[in-house]
Amino acid sequence: MHRERRVFSAVFVFCALWGSALSVTRYSIPEEMERGSVVANLAADLGLELAGLAHREVKLDIFHSKKFLDVIKKTGELYIVEKIDREYLCTTKTTDCFLKLDVIIESPLRIFNIELGITDINDNAPHFRRDRIELDVSESATAGEKFSLPNAVDPDVGINTVKTYQLSASEHFTIEIQTGSDGTKYVDLVLTKALDREEHAVHNLILTAVDGGVPSQSGTANIVVRVLDTNDNAPRFDRSVYSVNVTENSAIGTLVMKLNATDLDDGSNADIKYSFTLYTSEKTQYVFALNPNTGEITVKGTIDYEDMKFYEMHVEAKDKGQHPLLGQCKIVVGVTDTNDNYPEITVKSYKSTVNENIPVGTVIAIVGISDRDTGDNGKMNLSINQQVPFVLHKSSDFLYELIVSETLDREEVPEYDITLVVMDGGRPSLSDNQTITLHLLDVNDNPPLFPQSFYTIPVMENNAPGALLSSLTAFDPDLHENQYLVYFIIEKEIVNTSISMLFSINPENGNLYALKTFDYEIEKEFLFHIEARDSGVPPLSSNVTVHIIIVDQNDNTPVIVSPWRVHGSVVEEKIPRSTDKGSLVSKVIAIDTDSVQNSRITYHFLQVTDATLFSLDQYNGDIRTMRMFSYRDPRHQRLVVIAKDNGEPALSATVTIKLSTAETAVKAYSDMTEVPLEYDIFSDLNLYLVIGLGSVSFLLLITILVTCVLKCQKPMPSKAAPPSRNSVISERNSTIADSTLVSNDAYWYSMFLAETRKGKLVVRQPVPKAGSRYIVSSLPRSTGLTETSDSAASTLQYPK
Repeated sequence: MHRERRVFSAVFVFCALWGSALSVTRYSIPEEMERGSVVANLAADLGLELAGLAHREVKLDIFHSKKFLDVIKKTGELYIVEKIDREYLCTTKTTDCFLKLDVIIESPLRIFNIELGITDINDNAPHFRRDRIELDVSESATAGEKFSLPNAVDPDVGINTVKTYQLSASEHFTIEIQTGSDGTKYVDLVLTKALDREEHAVHNLILTAVDGGVPSQSGTANIVVRVLDTNDNAPRFDRSVYSVNVTENSAIGTLVMKLNATDLDDGSNADIKYSFTLYTSEKTQYVFALNPNTGEITVKGTIDYEDMKFYEMHVEAKDKGQHPLLGQCKIVVGVTDTNDNYPEITVKSYKSTVNENIPVGTVIAIVGISDRDTGDNGKMNLSINQQVPFVLHKSSDFLYELIVSETLDREEVPEYDITLVVMDGGRPSLSDNQTITLHLLDVNDNPPLFPQSFYTIPVMENNAPGALLSSLTAFDPDLHENQYLVYFIIEKEIVNTSISMLFSINPENGNLYALKTFDYEIEKEFLFHIEARDSGVPPLSSNVTVHIIIVDQNDNTPVIVSPWRVHGSVVEEKIPRSTDKGSLVSKVIAIDTDSVQNSRITYHFLQVTDATLFSLDQYNGDIRTMRMFSYRDPRHQRLVVIAKDNGEPALSATVTIKLSTAETAVKAYSDMTEVPLEYDIFSDLNLYLVIGLGSVSFLLLITILVTCVLKCQKPMPSKAAPPSRNSVISERNSTIADSTLVSNDAYWYSMFLAETRKGKLVVRQPVPKAGSRYIVSSLPRSTGLTETSDSAASTLQYPK
């Protein structure tokens, strides 16, 4: 046969329904269109801009295993990728054949529902299941008797399917055409004239099936009619059509119905055998079984309502006569639906990774649901049975949008496993679920954080340059470059010195180092800020305050400033031999530039000629007489005084004082507190007098001893805390405030000058001039040592 080439133009039908999600665009094309043929221009039909369409992702979701169509993004045209065979696409004998597809366009997301109607063309010729049909017809058959013939099959539909049958010329037979409930054309061979086997035993006929296409196509089958001898009663059914219902998924062996045909003949001519006629499809015969002897119809295959909603069977009852006769009936089996299909979930569009700062209301996925059941069994509901920051929005009967409902935070939950559950309305209900995983991408939304907002770091003075002081580490819960931290010192000046000249920090790990050796006596503390900054875009940062405290070391030896002497020399002083008990002989003053414990100085005798003659106050350095000089005491006394600080280890300085006693009256230092004189009574008494007194009564001796003890006892000074450097100088002022020493050839105290420069005590030792006159006198209190000079004298003032 020759197929005439036809040119079809696509027919565009647009159905505008309320709501964009429910609109469907329909097109109609003929089957077997050539590859590359344009079906329609989607951009024009759907109102899309070609300029924006080229930069958007266009996805064609075809509800079929083959990809028949595609979209050209540049032009917006829908074109044929593979020839569409309507008979392959739609297996049922219906005139309507649709190919459903969704056009999904991203950024922003839009979905268009397309239905492509495939119209039939006459590309298939009718054909018979058997090329040779053999019939046995009794010669006793009367005119008008019908014989079933197999119908021709044409995969085409509508006008292109079988329209009529034609029989070759015969004086005994003609055909009668019947139309089934589904529009199928059936043909019966009708006897028009009685047969005579002896005259004509075999009749050869040609049956032609012709379709209604233009041009029409046809198929033929050979009919061989054998004339048999007489069996004149055919089996008969009580009804020509039977209707019965069966539930889908009925168990194999379930009885559908039992046929009962009767034959008025007797003997073997009345024995009936049941069978399916050629009008019964092979699919029906695969599902149902017919007992040839009893006429029982039972289930032998799977009955699926979604596959076939009803079955049509044609049964004949044939007797066992020498020339069998038969009767026919039709059985229509309706299938009752049960809830035997699970609903299904299809994720049509899905973003597996999103930024954690994605706005609320953003669509994450488009989810479709389907169920092959009908009625309540096909009603579905999609839900999320877990606490997640997402909700479902129903956009149509079978489409849902998965939307962000709350603010997301990757640091709290890095990913979500979202389980979608669909349930139908059957009893019992069937359900299905599908889990989609959503990963959150990090954004720089967390600044670095230090464990503390303020760090106090003690640093021992005399540290080595480059020494590690501390490690200041911040934490950033973000990931990757948003977590990489850089540390640096916020620049500032301290006493005209940049902080970066004093300290440095490792930008990678936050280790803080000292760049110089610190001296507590010069700098005692530093206050600055350190900032930690991440590498995100834009970067986030935080800072912390660092307080560096320089800790004092005992690194300064006490300096003896009074009595003054040339370094390494001995101080020589003269005192009257008649000096009273408790008189101030000399005063040792030492200063220490260290602080606190390291600057507390105590004084002790390292060497002394006579330990019973002099006392030394360990806190203020006063050297006083413990008794009056006796004639047995040597004229020269050597005192070595050590001034020792309270550091660990302790540092010290010593001074050697050589005292000489003179018989001439010399004005000595007087104490501010009057101390009663006490004479050495034992040195003036005669030894014999002592022995005599000792023989006096015991009671008198006890009285005298108690009296002597009371007179000789000196009041014990209360112990005070070791004085600081300033308290020592103050004490010295109070001690020698009103004392003046005038001498032309010797001086009692070395003169020194102290002044305060930026909080630091500086001591200078002037060289005495021969013949000079030095006066120590009481002056007004001041905050520092000052010196005034004139032509007559130099006056030294001590602060309190």
